Amino acid sequence: MKAYHLYRGTSPLLISVPHSGTFVPPDIKRRLSTPAIKLPDTDWHQEKIYYDMREALGASLLAATHSRYVVDLNRSPTDEDLYPGQVKTGLVPLETFAGEKIYLPGEEPDHIEKANRVTAYWYPYHDALAEELARIKSEWGFALLYDGHSICSTVPRLFDGALTDLNIGTARGTSCAPALEKAFYGALEDKGYSTVLNGRFVGGYITRRYGKPADMEKLHEGGNRALSL
Repeated sequence: MKAYHLYRGTSPLLISVPHSGTFVPPDIKRRLSTPAIKLPDTDWHQEKIYYDMREALGASLLAATHSRYVVDLNRSPTDEDLYPGQVKTGLVPLETFAGEKIYLPGEEPDHIEKANRVTAYWYPYHDALAEELARIKSEWGFALLYDGHSICSTVPRLFDGALTDLNIGTARGTSCAPALEKAFYGALEDKGYSTVLNGRFVGGYITRRYGKPADMEKLHEGGNRALSL
């Protein structure tokens, strides 16, 4: 199975949903623990939610097909720590968000298998992401990247208390121009949901890697602005 679904749009907006996938190859699935087999850490229904709205926005949509338990597309290929001092959910995770083992005893992937998964699934998704951003920039002179996520509002192992309804991340202002950040966040504040900007989650690898608002000063080269929710 291909590592992603890509639906091309007619506007400068690209929506990425890297944790929507639920497919686990059989050789991996047979090794999963009972808690992991239900894929509890999936960003449920994200592809459907954004597919339903993309036509109205004219947006392109890139959605993962494989579970984040196969490989996490929103982590660095070198597995750098995104949130130092916090519990790490890695490139090829070995524990669920709740701290339960993902694999049966003795069935954990070794470093060779992890590298093979990055080659087979991580790079194709990111190649498609980079290519679609380049296509959009060639047409519009810039690209807007929105990285969509969902998570349970209470995950004691990852954070205290309950999350707000909407958590917007712009890598603490580095992945998105201030005016766009203000406009986007402001549009959400009066919708009846609790919101926070750059709270517990400020955006993962995709937001930090592809959001380049400074490039907007060089329109002949193009530029990206990225937000995460």
